[in-house]
Amino acid sequence: MFGGQVIPPSKSPHLRKSGSRPVVFDLDKEEGNVEMEGLLHSTGSNDLKIASLPMTTAAIMPSPILLWRFKVLLFFLWGFICCKIGWDSVMRMSVNLRDLFLYEAFLYYNPLLLVTMMVWLWGVNLWVFAQSTISYAKIFDLDQNHLTHREIWKVATWMTIIVPTSMTAYLYLYSHGEVSLAASQPVLLYCAVSLVLIFPFDIFYLSSRYYLLRTLWRIVFPLQAITFADFFVADILTSMSKVFSDLERSVCRMVHRQVATIAWFEADSVCGSHSIGIPIALVLPYIFRLFQCLRQYKDTKEKTTLFNALKYLDCSTSDFSFSP
Repeated sequence: MFGGQVIPPSKSPHLRKSGSRPVVFDLDKEEGNVEMEGLLHSTGSNDLKIASLPMTTAAIMPSPILLWRFKVLLFFLWGFICCKIGWDSVMRMSVNLRDLFLYEAFLYYNPLLLVTMMVWLWGVNLWVFAQSTISYAKIFDLDQNHLTHREIWKVATWMTIIVPTSMTAYLYLYSHGEVSLAASQPVLLYCAVSLVLIFPFDIFYLSSRYYLLRTLWRIVFPLQAITFADFFVADILTSMSKVFSDLERSVCRMVHRQVATIAWFEADSVCGSHSIGIPIALVLPYIFRLFQCLRQYKDTKEKTTLFNALKYLDCSTSDFSFSP
């Protein structure tokens, strides 16, 4: 065991022939080369992984067209479900109450449905302006963060979903005997819309919401020079006088707890068709435009503004004359 010949390994760095130069390998350099090769290999692997990451993400994410078709499919499916539930709920009611109840449901949701249609059409207007290279942002004195037609359509889409869903829940709950829950549906919807408009946090397009509220304030109290946005929005409000009329009756019944009842049909009801609030709501937009015209005459001294004021004064008196 101890007397045998020891044969060193042939690759030992300590072996050398007689008279030859010492052959000594730098082990530290070898180790450094190995580490460098390992580092380059790992770096190359990471580069390959990083390069393949977008390809993997692109393979996972569906195409925008596919997503759009899926959303449209869900939208039509939701519409079919709402129509089916609403129709079945109406058919469960008695024939005597069906017409009155449908009229009442239409009264509560008609203002918001018309506003939803108006938002859709406003998006169409912005799309036409963008296609025609009309600088509507300068015309309406908007900042750089104004809503585009796509964002307007997004808002209109959510309104199209929320309002009919609340109406469907109202019909379903009333037809199944849950009168108190049914009466709460339009109340919750109106409260939610009001809260969204005045919500002070930076969500739901805060700057645009406050711009709208500020414009409405300037329309109601024209104590300053009339801008194009003030005139334009006030002119739109004159086309929505029926919306204000239905809104007045809806809020009146909510305040007096006559939702999901036919108490408003009685002759002595404060929220009936003979209410003085109905003609007032009808003439308010015309009164706003009347005051705007007077303010414009004060600022510009143009006589044409007086003729416009006379036109809106005539509309206001006509609504009061033909009101019940």
